[in-house]
Amino acid sequence: MKSWQRPENLLFLMTAAMSISFGIWQALLNNFVIERANFTGVEIGILQSLREIPGFLAFGAVLLLVLMREQTLALVSLLLLGLGTALTGFFPSEIGLYCTTVLMSIGFHYYETINQSLSLQWFDKKSAAHKLGQLVAVRSFAGLLAFGMVWLCLDMAGFKMETVYLLGGGVTLLIALGCWLLFPYFPQHVEQHKKLILRKRYWLYYALTFMGGARRQIFVVFAGFLMVEKFGFSAAQISLLFLINGVMNMIFAPKIGKLIGHWGERKALTVEYIGLMIVFAAYAVVSNPWIAVTLYVLDHLLFSMAIAQKTYLQKIADPRDMAPTAGVAFSINHIAAVVLPAIYGLLWLVSPAAVFLTGAALAGGSLLLARLVPERPEPGQEVVWRGVTQPAGPTTS
Repeated sequence: MKSWQRPENLLFLMTAAMSISFGIWQALLNNFVIERANFTGVEIGILQSLREIPGFLAFGAVLLLVLMREQTLALVSLLLLGLGTALTGFFPSEIGLYCTTVLMSIGFHYYETINQSLSLQWFDKKSAAHKLGQLVAVRSFAGLLAFGMVWLCLDMAGFKMETVYLLGGGVTLLIALGCWLLFPYFPQHVEQHKKLILRKRYWLYYALTFMGGARRQIFVVFAGFLMVEKFGFSAAQISLLFLINGVMNMIFAPKIGKLIGHWGERKALTVEYIGLMIVFAAYAVVSNPWIAVTLYVLDHLLFSMAIAQKTYLQKIADPRDMAPTAGVAFSINHIAAVVLPAIYGLLWLVSPAAVFLTGAALAGGSLLLARLVPERPEPGQEVVWRGVTQPAGPTTS
């Protein structure tokens, strides 16, 4: 095996492939569905709901491990993502876009599930936080390439959106096939359970994951919407904001990962949630667009500290549980994605400030949960109550 054929390099390449396809799909979506398929708010709402369903059903990835290895499933998922993206431009109709979106989303969400499992298995516990930060940086860099590719193809080369979708999906397909051919199969040190598992002793991880999904929806759906509705940001300005976030993540995500390794999960999560409480409360009252931009960038950086949730799981979990727990956690994270946008959309009509104040309250609830994380989590020491670590119980419960 050559020196570059290492598991982390495979993860970096696969992450880049994922980010290119998804970035291009996302960057073109609103213009494409309006200009080519005459979508209204009703159709785009249905499309986005359909896109989230595979995330909610991500636990199904675990059941596929009976048929194939995790590394194989990750590559198959990338192929589905690339294929769904490449085909998007060829089916500019309501049903066609629903179908290609679901295909793309299955690949995206199943890849993300397996990616978390493989990274927690392949990265050493001592360096996992830093390497997970590097993965975030790779994702951000590839996202920047995707945005740049869209700009060059549309504005400079005069390509049609259909062609850009084909190119973006094609790049992902080529990288996935290259990874399949150039990298060996990396044996698993521990055979993964191939069934769904909910363990009582992981309850704190599940709770942190659910709360993180709820806060993510407020940020993803409404923070950008605030920029447009309240401050009148143009599409170009929003794209520039995405680029700023990408550059900041490239620079700071590995440093944040290294900091988490130094601080430990409890302190890192505490800092994240206190910061999010302040940011969400500030969103509710902000009246200056430059302050709003600063809050948006800080919000994005604070979410990088969620790496600590993954390393907390890595330290407390049975090594055989990484794959099934990643699938279950991804589904738990997406419960909020199915329910909250519609509810908060109605609340937004009454009071946009109330949406962000509830986000601050959710961050406060996460802070209380974070204080239950032990200073040195390990199997049998998953939760601490008032400074007294939870008594060790059976690790299979």
